[in-house]
Formats: sequence, structure tokens, C-alpha cells
Amino acid sequence: MKLHELRPAKGSVHKDKRIGRGDGSGHGGTSTKGTKGGQSRSGYKSKMAHEGGQMPIQRRVPKRGFTNINRVEFKVLNLGQIEELAVKYSITEFSLENLYVNGLISQNDKVKILGNGELKGKFTFKVNAVSGKAKTAIEAAGGTIDLIK
Repeated sequence: MKLHELRPAKGSVHKDKRIGRGDGSGHGGTSTKGTKGGQSRSGYKSKMAHEGGQMPIQRRVPKRGFTNINRVEFKVLNLGQIEELAVKYSITEFSLENLYVNGLISQNDKVKILGNGELKGKFTFKVNAVSGKAKTAIEAAGGTIDLIK
């Protein structure tokens, strides 16, 4: 094989459709865009979710419920997860800084400990909230809890 013998694969290269170059080209006149209207104009852009005059779905479907602006979102850790995380990351103090450094929470997350699972080790917690069941389990295992506001 020589350099001057190289060719693209058959069918992989084709000429672009040259529109608007006169009637003799077959792509003149309306330049393959049909007749008049917004879609034939340059710069046409359809709005997202436009349904062509039909009542859009976001207006057909009724509104329901409300969003509580005072809701506080927590990242939740169960006692069963605590045991696994302690082994995996060798953590004995579960503070927001430790959890952030190990990539378990984001910087502005609030953390709540819930009582699902069992706790065998003795751990210290510096978190935003603890459920009642988790609090009794942690204190029974010999751990301590500091709540951060």
C-alpha cells in the first residue's frame, strides 16, 4: 500500500447539501424548508415543551400539595451504617468534619443519626440531630453525643 493509494471507505464521505443556490440545483426556492412560516426563517428555535397550540402538559395537570419553606433536609446515618463506616474508614468520632473529609457528606449538609441496626462499638458523635432510639442505643454502648445547631 502506498500513500497515494489511500482512499476513504466507500460511502463514508459525501458532499454537503448546498441549499439556496438557484432552482437548477434542486435545492433553490424555499431551500428544502417547505413554504412560509417560522420554521423556514433563520434563527428559528422552538420553545421547550411546545405542543403546537395544544394546552401544554404542565398546564393540563393540576397543581397539588405545597413545599414547606422551613423544611430541614438531613443526611441520614443509621446505626448499622455507622458500624460499617467505622470499620471502612477507621473512624471513632463521627463529626461533620470527619464525614466531610471522608467524602460521606457535602460541606453544608446536616447529619441525623437514626436507630435502625445495632451498635457494638463505643463512638462519639458531633452531629445536628439524633433520634430517641439512636440516642439510647449510643449511650447504652458507652458512646457520647454532642448536638450541633
